[in-house]
Amino acid sequence: MRTRLTPYLFVSPAMLLLIAFGIVPILIAAVISTTNMNISAFMNWGNVKFIGIDNYTTLFADPDFWNSIGNTALFAVVGVPAILVLSLSAALLLNHSQNRFFQALRSFYFIPAITAIVAVSLVWGYLYNTQFGVFNYVLSLVGADPVQWLSDPTLAKFSVGLVAVWRGTGLNIIIFLAALQAVPKEYLEAASLDGASGWKKILTITIPLLRFAIFFVGVTTTIAWLQFFDEPFVLTDGGPLGATTSASIFLYKEGFRLNQFGYASAGSIVLFVIIAVITLVQLRVKGNDDD
Repeated sequence: MRTRLTPYLFVSPAMLLLIAFGIVPILIAAVISTTNMNISAFMNWGNVKFIGIDNYTTLFADPDFWNSIGNTALFAVVGVPAILVLSLSAALLLNHSQNRFFQALRSFYFIPAITAIVAVSLVWGYLYNTQFGVFNYVLSLVGADPVQWLSDPTLAKFSVGLVAVWRGTGLNIIIFLAALQAVPKEYLEAASLDGASGWKKILTITIPLLRFAIFFVGVTTTIAWLQFFDEPFVLTDGGPLGATTSASIFLYKEGFRLNQFGYASAGSIVLFVIIAVITLVQLRVKGNDDD
C-alpha cells in the first residue's frame, strides 16, 4: 500500500495547485456566468440574481465577440505555423553549427522568452512609432513614405503578430534543441554512408524523430495564441477599430472596464470550451498517427 501511495504523495502538491488555481476558478466562472453579477452586485450580494443562459444568448448575438473570435483564429492560424517553422529551422541551424558564435546565439534567442512582455512591447511600440520609429526611419532612407504600423487595421494585425512570433520563437528553439540532442547519431551516420544529403537526412530522419516535440510545441503554442492578450493589449489596446481585439482582450474589457462579470465569465467559459475542443482534436489526431 505504501508503495502504491508514494507516487501520489509526490504529485499531490502539483495537483493541489492545479485544483486551487485551475479547476476551482473554472467552476466559479461557470457559476458566475449564469448570474447578473457586476461591480454593484459584487459589493452587495443581495443584488446577484440567477439569469440562466441569458449571458450566453447575448454573447452569441454580440458582433464584437465574434470579431474577437475571428481575430483570435486569424492570429492562431498564422502564428502557430510561423513559430513552428522559424523555431525548428533555427534549432536545426544551431544544432548543426559547432561554431562558438552559433553556440552563443542559443542563449541570445532565449532572451525574449524571459524578458518582461510589457517592456518588450513598449520597445516594439517605439520601433513602430510613425514619427520617430526605427522602421519608418529606415524606409525614409530609401524615399518611402511613413507606414502606419499600429494605426492601419490591416498592418496592425501584422505588427502585433510579429512581436508575438518573435517572443514565442525563443523558448521553442530551446525545446527543439533539446529534442535534437536525443536523435541517435547512428541513424544520421548510416544515412551519410548511404549517400543521403543533408536535406534528405533532415526530412526523412530528423523531423520524423522530432514528431513528439513538434506535437508538444504545436499544442502549447496553439493554446497560447488562443489566449493571445499581452502584445495587443500593450501595443494597441485592441485597436484600431477592433482589428487586434482578441478574445482575451474582449473578455478583459467586458469584465474589468465595463464591470460585467457575469457576461465576461460566460465568454471565458466559451473560450475555455473552444481551447479544450481544439486540444482534444489535436490529441486525437496524434493518437491516430501513432496507431
